[in-house]
Amino acid sequence: MAETQTEFTVSLATTDADLRAAQALRYEVFVSEMGADGALVDHREGLEKDTFDAFCDHMIIRETATDRVVGVYRLMRADQAVNAGGFYSEAEYDLSPLTRSGRRLLELGRSCLHPEFRGGKALFYLWVGLNAYVSEHDIEILFGTASFAGTDLNALSGPLSVLNRDYLAPPPLRCKSRSYQPMDLLEASAVDRKRAMVECPALIKAYLRLGGTVGDGAFVDHGFNTTDVLMILDTARMTERQKRFYSTPTARA
Repeated sequence: MAETQTEFTVSLATTDADLRAAQALRYEVFVSEMGADGALVDHREGLEKDTFDAFCDHMIIRETATDRVVGVYRLMRADQAVNAGGFYSEAEYDLSPLTRSGRRLLELGRSCLHPEFRGGKALFYLWVGLNAYVSEHDIEILFGTASFAGTDLNALSGPLSVLNRDYLAPPPLRCKSRSYQPMDLLEASAVDRKRAMVECPALIKAYLRLGGTVGDGAFVDHGFNTTDVLMILDTARMTERQKRFYSTPTARA
């Protein structure tokens, strides 16, 4: 994958040091900030890791001026998932609508940005790198869980209700939560849509801008202290405007 060189450099991890830097940022965000934990989390070294890391590609964004890692994205193609024993999100969602589609799949996960770089153009550089990866591997459908912090569904009732009402995936691609939590928690008249969208994490909003949809039902991940939704993006349904969104980050800064 070619590197993008400007204020940020986006590339794939190629060394153990690269991977550890990605896992260190994940620890800072998911463990220290969000309260997540897991069987393989290394609290002594400050690394958030799991059994899937060895089978995935890890996209890293570095700040050019300092060379520090400020964003990561974990990528798993279908052929990699076979070696890993399945996709990460299969523990949360029935992925059979996707896996039986016969289309080329890419699971996205463990996306995070350093707090100093949220709300700026760093996220869009990750999407530019992702665009290059998708093109290189002829990916047709991107998917993965995206998380709201916390497990209180009442606190998330507005955003979840909007996602369920306005962005539900078409039936052929609609994967269902294995521990089903309904998302239609409020009537439309009871939801402040503008506020609900503001409360959606930046990653979810980025998916939606690209034409992304959500699976059926949320999944409450108590171990990771999150409420997850499955995001599904069919590249064949993207408009030209949406394609430009994740190919020209400077236009969106």
